[in-house]
Amino acid sequence: MERFTFSLDESLASQFDELIARRGYGNRSEAVRDLIRGAIEAEHGNKPEGTCVACLSYVYNHHERELAERLTALQHDHHDLTVAAMHSHLDHENCLETLILRGPAAEVRTFADRLIAERGVRHGRLNVIALEADHGHTHGAGHRHVHYRPAR
Repeated sequence: MERFTFSLDESLASQFDELIARRGYGNRSEAVRDLIRGAIEAEHGNKPEGTCVACLSYVYNHHERELAERLTALQHDHHDLTVAAMHSHLDHENCLETLILRGPAAEVRTFADRLIAERGVRHGRLNVIALEADHGHTHGAGHRHVHYRPAR
């Protein structure tokens, strides 16, 4: 294991220690390692090439004219990217939807951007995790598929 040191001003160090306590880390090193992993993962996820898995969450007002129909149509147009969908009613007007997506990163991002850009969609957020091929195999009828794992 490599060691390195760095300096923080008191205010930033204090805020970092509060974050560490809220998240339940045992020490600063564990927290820093997670932050570094997260930054590396985000960098991998930001690359438009390759396969990814992603979570797209957004809030929308279901009373907005034809918005629910437009969102459903977009999802059907990209059914090959959708692994799962969850819909939750937040109140009398607002709904939260979360989609689990998998596919080419550029296609996933394009779909997410298009959905989030629909008039009436609020709080849209996409979390992307890059994948790499782990292994592939063939099943009885000649059906071949590849298994993926999170990129390292």
